[in-house]
Amino acid sequence: MSNISGILKSIQQIMWQDSGLNGDAQRIEQLGWMLFLKIFSDKDKELEMMDETYTSPIPDKFHWIKEKGNWAGDDEGMTGDELLEFVDRQLFPALRTVDVSTGNRRALIVREVFEGNNNYMKSGINIRKVLNKLNEIDFNIAKDRHAFGELYETILKGLQSAGKSGEFYTPRAITTFLTDMLNPQIGEKILDPACGTGGFLTSVIEHLKKQANTVDDRKALQESVIGWEYKPLPYLLATTNLILHDIEVPNITYRDSLDQPLTNYTEKHRVNAIIANPPFGGIVANGNESNFPQSFRTKESADLFLILMIHLLKKDGRAGIVLPDGSLTGDGVKQRIREKLLTDCNLHTIIRLPNSVFQPYATVATNLLFFTKGAPTKEIWYYEHRMPEGVKAYNKTKPIQAKEFEPIKQWWNNRQESDICWKVSIDIIKERGYDLDIKNPTKQEETHEYTSVDLMEMLSKSFQKSNDLLNHLKEALK
Repeated sequence: MSNISGILKSIQQIMWQDSGLNGDAQRIEQLGWMLFLKIFSDKDKELEMMDETYTSPIPDKFHWIKEKGNWAGDDEGMTGDELLEFVDRQLFPALRTVDVSTGNRRALIVREVFEGNNNYMKSGINIRKVLNKLNEIDFNIAKDRHAFGELYETILKGLQSAGKSGEFYTPRAITTFLTDMLNPQIGEKILDPACGTGGFLTSVIEHLKKQANTVDDRKALQESVIGWEYKPLPYLLATTNLILHDIEVPNITYRDSLDQPLTNYTEKHRVNAIIANPPFGGIVANGNESNFPQSFRTKESADLFLILMIHLLKKDGRAGIVLPDGSLTGDGVKQRIREKLLTDCNLHTIIRLPNSVFQPYATVATNLLFFTKGAPTKEIWYYEHRMPEGVKAYNKTKPIQAKEFEPIKQWWNNRQESDICWKVSIDIIKERGYDLDIKNPTKQEETHEYTSVDLMEMLSKSFQKSNDLLNHLKEALK
């Protein structure tokens, strides 16, 4: 593993020297498509050895493997301007138009990955150096693949500070906790309709692997973990992520989850479990809200996703999702959506998280909601997750830890009220207009003393946020 760690560091140093790469998001995308193609080609080689009838969807000229082409797998292969021109003018155009008429799912993955991503590097010499470093890894060796899979997590975590790309990453402690509480089983269909870089999907896969004792179990696992993602970079990263977790053909679809009328989803589309961190704070600007019934139409993406997820669950299906405070309160459409949730589902648990869990990408307060479809809510348990003693806020170097959820797991099946957990009856919630933003009744209201300088700074930030929102609305209206 230390060797693979060294290879990654060398690749990062090479990329920092390339004038075409600007910022973490571009570097991750660049490494993403190169890594995907290397892993895909290594898998093709294994499949060809196991099945004489198997044919790779990638034409030989563009294959990574040395025996087929010399552009990537041969350390002494083309370089400089010749390599740069090959990548830009031959490789990408060819893989963006790979033949998918046979219905080969692996061909479709290749096309979708390369349709949405780009080569940013401007030096063919630097591209050659990166290719040669990746040639040191054999992804058909389980030890190499699993070691790289662990390091891949740190690459994805880098997105947290990469501007808007941060929205695609959910802290691993949260994906693991939601998975453990949802407890998916072999044979169930589990969906993440906003899968980002695949963090929830890989947590589910690792959970199911412990149950997969037969060949049929492992085959069922391949098909039962489903993801949807509509942005090219996270789609690429999620696909690679699942391959690193031993999923031969990831069941991830490159699509906008809100792009179809709700009525298009019938019983055959429904799933046993949903686990997700749907995009929040965003505004639907493409008219997709018209795909939903009139009474639930809104431009707030998180609220539309909530309606979609309720609809996609089978009877007795269960969900564990992340939602911001803004989805727990508000009148009009927001109230009607919450009423539907509590009428159609048993929203049994809300875990209230500290504001800083998703920093630096988002500083809004978030919640973990757990519900089961098929029976109305009678009461909701709230649990206030507090930061460890001495910690004022989570950040990139000190994220939320899995061990912090252990007290909640111990409480889960033996619930008692305390200074951090309380329950609220449905009658009280109805009296509140289905407002779910219920604060800890045992907690004293905090008082703050601010200086005039503090107040001016807070006011300045508020004006800036308002201005950003106004500009966002103007763009949406265009």
